[in-house]
Amino acid sequence: MDNPTYIALSRMDAQQRAMSVLANNLANTTTAGFKAGHLQFADYLSRTNGGNQAAGEKNDAYVQDRATYRDFTQGTLQQTGNQLDIAITGAGFFSVMTSEGVRLTRNGRFQRLSDGSITDAAGNALLDRTGQPITLRPEDHTISIASDGTISTESGVAGEIGLVRVENNYTLHGEGNELFSASTPTTQMDTKELRQGMLEGSNVNSMTEMTNLVQLQRDYQITANFIDGESTRRQNAIDKITQTQS
Repeated sequence: MDNPTYIALSRMDAQQRAMSVLANNLANTTTAGFKAGHLQFADYLSRTNGGNQAAGEKNDAYVQDRATYRDFTQGTLQQTGNQLDIAITGAGFFSVMTSEGVRLTRNGRFQRLSDGSITDAAGNALLDRTGQPITLRPEDHTISIASDGTISTESGVAGEIGLVRVENNYTLHGEGNELFSASTPTTQMDTKELRQGMLEGSNVNSMTEMTNLVQLQRDYQITANFIDGESTRRQNAIDKITQTQS
């Protein structure tokens, strides 16, 4: 197998991972708070002849995907009318307590359990600004959430939803399609804008992602055809050499 084939294979490998990322984006177009993922590509330059490069000789450029990063632009706010649907306007993340520790999310679809705790769909407790789970009393039925995160009920103020800021969002590590773990310290936001009865939708543009996926599939097929052609060319060359020598 010669260098052009190896280079083409590196491209196909990167294209396969890119298609997986695009497919995951499309699968989460209706997931509240979902942030689209994208691959960062780069050329990997390799010299031939063990680094002894002749004058005018070019490096072989292989394709590699360096990392997957998230697009943290805000999704469209959607009216739901549910008391415990909360949308973040602007920067910030909700904090929830999971079995693995504190995780961050932009998905504001919460629920109230029988014990009064407020959790996400997976049962992870929503945390207040002191890092403690928020719990309502059994007699609390009407829930009002102010833009600053203050939760009020018939019994009075029940707590304040915490909203944290990450210095660099691109240091966050995705865990599934909704949660993130922070590799750097987070800070509580003193100024926040929350909207009760609303959810932040996915920021995936389905038309753009479908167009990208179709183009990527075409490019993948072109690369596959090139590899098939190279394989046929090499086999034909070997057959001719064998016939000449026999």
